[in-house]
Amino acid sequence: MSSAAGFRLARASVWFAGRAALAGVDLEVRPGESLALVGPSGSGKTTLLRLLNAAVLPSSGEVSIDGRSLAQASPGELRELRAHVGFVHQDLCLVPNVRVLANVLAGRLGQQGLAASLRSQLFPPREEIERAAAILERVGILEKLYQRTDSLSGGQRQRVALARALYQEPRALLADEPVSAVDPARARNLVELLAEVSRERGLTLVVSLHDIALAREFFPRLVGLRAGAVVFDKATGEVGQAEIERLYSLEGLELDDDGRDGTA
Repeated sequence: MSSAAGFRLARASVWFAGRAALAGVDLEVRPGESLALVGPSGSGKTTLLRLLNAAVLPSSGEVSIDGRSLAQASPGELRELRAHVGFVHQDLCLVPNVRVLANVLAGRLGQQGLAASLRSQLFPPREEIERAAAILERVGILEKLYQRTDSLSGGQRQRVALARALYQEPRALLADEPVSAVDPARARNLVELLAEVSRERGLTLVVSLHDIALAREFFPRLVGLRAGAVVFDKATGEVGQAEIERLYSLEGLELDDDGRDGTA
């Protein structure tokens, strides 16, 4: 498998509708590193993850993956970069009314042409079914291979989304609030699984989390975001409780009507 991916942001900003979702962010993620993004809702965690997988481009500043600048990449090069960065979305982005197998196989659609994509979905080769089954076995739901995805529990669907990302054979794995919809016990199990699988495969892992206890337990590095800016970037053991409290304090935030601070 390919070596792990590395990322670098230099004064990267992203603006949406005249408002900064990220403002002058400097960040380096070394190949094979594992870190958690923490911060209040609307602090820019999702936007940062979308920059890392080239789903959005910076409005200003520089973003590079393995030294390749996103601003200088062609559309084909951007597709190639995205194909090697697995992403577990907060809403999972699964197709509910198809079998688990089909959702997992969809992990490589970005690496195939239209005709090949249709063939793989309608008539998947045995070796691809076996590979999908092996991944589902690793994430603990092999028995769900041929079940409809909408028949699964929330925790099982999250494991399908992880299996789909792993089926890409990614060099980095990103996860956006992957445990926001499950109970604490299942949340801990899933974060532990993300960390274990990434170590086994030598992947770079970046996860956004609201649960500070989980972030402290499973990630050696914490990056705190607030109002689109990096507040701290430290080894987990160096982040004090006072810093966490300041990070989540409502004081100084410009809140929208729904209570968010307006950044993505």
